[in-house]
Amino acid sequence: MAVFASILMSLLGSSSAPTPLYAIYQQHWGFSPITITVVFGVYAVAVLSALLFFGKLSDHVGRRPVVVTALVVQVVAMAVFMGASDVGALMTARVLQGLSVGAAVGALGAGMLDIHPRRGGFLNSFAPMLGTASGAIVSGLIVQYLPTPTRLVYAILLVVFALQALAVLAMPETVSRKPGARASMIPEFKLPRSARAGVAIAVPVMFAVWSMSGLYGALGPSITRALTHSTSVVWGGLPLFVLAVSAALTTVTLRSAGARSVMLLSIGTLILGAAITVLAIGSGDGGTGSVIGFFVGTAIAGIGFGSGFQGGIRLVIPQVEAHERAGVLSLLYVVCYVGLGLPAIIAGVLVVHGGGLIVTSREYSITLIVLALVALAGLLRNGRRNRNRLEAQVSEA
Repeated sequence: MAVFASILMSLLGSSSAPTPLYAIYQQHWGFSPITITVVFGVYAVAVLSALLFFGKLSDHVGRRPVVVTALVVQVVAMAVFMGASDVGALMTARVLQGLSVGAAVGALGAGMLDIHPRRGGFLNSFAPMLGTASGAIVSGLIVQYLPTPTRLVYAILLVVFALQALAVLAMPETVSRKPGARASMIPEFKLPRSARAGVAIAVPVMFAVWSMSGLYGALGPSITRALTHSTSVVWGGLPLFVLAVSAALTTVTLRSAGARSVMLLSIGTLILGAAITVLAIGSGDGGTGSVIGFFVGTAIAGIGFGSGFQGGIRLVIPQVEAHERAGVLSLLYVVCYVGLGLPAIIAGVLVVHGGGLIVTSREYSITLIVLALVALAGLLRNGRRNRNRLEAQVSEA
């Protein structure tokens, strides 16, 4: 359990580690904000591709082979990052990184559920948040205060992934093999009947909260530079760190709460956090009030992020069998990474060809509020339908 959770943390940490470095890459290579969001989006597309093709593979060949292969690919990605000298190399590394993460997250999550369903469900929502937080801030501190900023963080991660691969090789398998591995790599959107109702509720919320994460991952460094007038890369990684830490603490706090209550909290705090962020960004004057408001909104939105992701997993996964877990988890991650990548790419285009950074960030936040309201309507409608069904059953009895 500890090994799988640590790998999930490391993988998500490595995905957020380049965030504070984008300013340095931009300074050295002279690319536009569109390029930053495209690099961010390329990673999301690679994750989605791996989820679609390899998401169910571990249900057939076992968790260990999939995780070890993903870690080997991650080691190669870190080596490419270390040697990157242009945008092409950066994108290549992000693609390799995305393929590795996409192939591994379903297997890791299912493996933890194999070992202990309740603790595994908690760690599935907690470990990614903690990894995202630590990757962003640790990378920023390394880049700011240690030598060779564009290489050292990747060298450290390379060693971590190599050691984790050795640990997985020493572990027993958590699930028995079953035929159909080749067929499982043909993408299909097929849900077990038992999970469909839960997925219908979870998907709008999970899409919305991961879109919020995309805002901070793609535009967070630029927003903080505009508000603080600081060139420090630590500031660049701080918004994603605050969002993810808030999400991780929320996951711990709400681990015993009901899934539907958690989802409602997610929607409410996402709306509130996005609204405060709109007000803070909207001033655009770089004053202290704007900075404080931005980070307060970020922390509140982080509550929505953590509760929405946790609530979605807890609502869906208990409804499926062991041999269906990796596939269903991967499908949920598909929704998450579409939410993460697509709005961020659109925002990057709007920053350059639309109203600029401040206007685009404000519009992005308002769009998230609308998405959250749509998710709220769906959740309330489903709850009313369930109550009517229960009342009908009582009447018949």
